[in-house]
Parts: sequence; structure tokens; C-alpha cells
Amino acid sequence: MSSSSPSSNDSAVYTYGDKEAFARLDHTGYSIESNPESFAGGWLAHRANVNDSTCWVKEIAPKLTKYDYTKMPIGRAPKILVLYGSLRPTSFSRKLAYEFARILEELGCDVRTYNPHNLPVRDPALENHVKVQEIRSLTQWSDGHVWVSPEMHGQITGVFKNQIDWIPLNTGSIRPTQGKTCCVAQVNGGSQSFNAVNTLRLLARWMRMPCCTNQSSVAKAWQEFDDENRMKESSFRDRVVDVAEEFAKFTAVMAPVSEELTDRYSERKEKEKEGRLLTQAEKEAQKTITEARKG
Repeated sequence: MSSSSPSSNDSAVYTYGDKEAFARLDHTGYSIESNPESFAGGWLAHRANVNDSTCWVKEIAPKLTKYDYTKMPIGRAPKILVLYGSLRPTSFSRKLAYEFARILEELGCDVRTYNPHNLPVRDPALENHVKVQEIRSLTQWSDGHVWVSPEMHGQITGVFKNQIDWIPLNTGSIRPTQGKTCCVAQVNGGSQSFNAVNTLRLLARWMRMPCCTNQSSVAKAWQEFDDENRMKESSFRDRVVDVAEEFAKFTAVMAPVSEELTDRYSERKEKEKEGRLLTQAEKEAQKTITEARKG
């Protein structure tokens, strides 16, 4: 896999038009560092500065429950997108997100982490922005998401929510998140809380994503990571491993049947009538026309 940064004029590379090209393991997005201008790519940032000989994930690897996905109905590695909710250089949500990414890779998943830097605040006029195209394409590519947010003022951060706001519930006949699995986690500056993970679960439900039953909430995160930005051994770290293990299994089982589980009567009816699923804007336009005709 490439470790170089993508060029600054490759926004087309981050669209999902060519699904095979986007899914290839030699895609330019599989890099350690994001593009310094656009902040696109850098999907392997969680591998940066990791010494396998001292990596705690490698140390526990023999004790992890691993599956040969090629012998399961999914037939391949589960594709996981990891999102985090802070832009700070010392972001603890990013540190935790990277630990999840490393564990999931050790469990045999195909993992991509998304860098939220340079993603504009939700504005329909900016839908062609490279960071918008990237997060939407990564969502379509994935089988499941890992969501990690700090808790700020008792809630998730705007940085995290903005990423979800850019993922549409539907684009024509495509429901980008419908049936994809979700794993939720949070970090706290103080005592343990579950406000953020509860909100993340609510978001997942609205995005039509089945949520893994286990979750992680790391209290006083500032004292749970060492100088190498790695989690110290603790019950919090054990819980993170538990959650990652469960999520890998959950996604491997759910992905092959996601379309059947989300096959809805109302959507079949809409497709039969309209030829495809309508966007929300199209539905609203139709409603406006109907009401106008009624006088």
C-alpha cells in the first residue's frame, strides 16, 4: 500500500463513481498522511509511528477471536470506516479511534480512517467539495462505521455531527447508510458518562444503521494514554478490545443480509410507482405541487 500523500488535484479520485477503483488496496487514499492542502486521504494514519515490537495490540493478538472471513457468507474482509470528532492536535477521540482501527485490522478487517480537517460546515452549495465527496464515498464503500466522539457540554461535538450531516439519508435510489453496522464510543475529560454514546446510538437509528450492542466510554481520557498516544493497560482498554471484537463479528454476520433486512414494503411500492426511490427534495416538491393543485 502506498505511504505517499495524494496530489492536490485529484477530487475525482475520491468519488464513488468507479467503485472498483475506489475499493482497490492501491488507492491513493491508503496513505499514512493526508494531503497537506485538501486533507483528503490518509486512511492509514493509524499506522503512523507504530512499532510492532512494542505495540500492545500485537501483544494481545494471539488471544483475539479471529475468523476466516473468506469461509463465511461475507466472503471477504469487513470494510470499516472510522470517524472521530475533534480537530485538536492532542485529540483523545482520534487517539481512541486509531486504537479501534488497529484492533480491527488485527482482526482482519479492511479499515479506513477519515480525517475531518477541512470538511466544510454543511452547506448544499459545497456538495462537490473533495472532503464531502470523500466521506460520502467512504460510507458507500463501507460495511460499517466506528464512531468516536468527545463529550462536550454533555453532548457530541459539532465536528462529529457535521460529518454525519454531510451523509445524506438518500441519494436517489441509494440509501448510503441503510443496513450498515455502527459501533459507538466516547471519551470524557472528567468522570464517566454515556451522553455521547446515547446520542450516537440515536443518530445511528436515524441513519438506519443497526448498532453493535457493546460500547466504550473512556473516562478521564487524559490519563488513559501514554506519551506515544497509546492506551495504557486498564479495564477501559480491555473494554475497547471487547467492543472491537464484537463489532467485527457483528459486521461480518450482518453485511451479507443487510439488503434483505432493510427491504421495505413502502420503498418497493415507491420504486414500482416512480421507477426508483425519490430524494427528500423531490418528495417535498411533489407535496408542494399537490397542495397547490388543491388550492
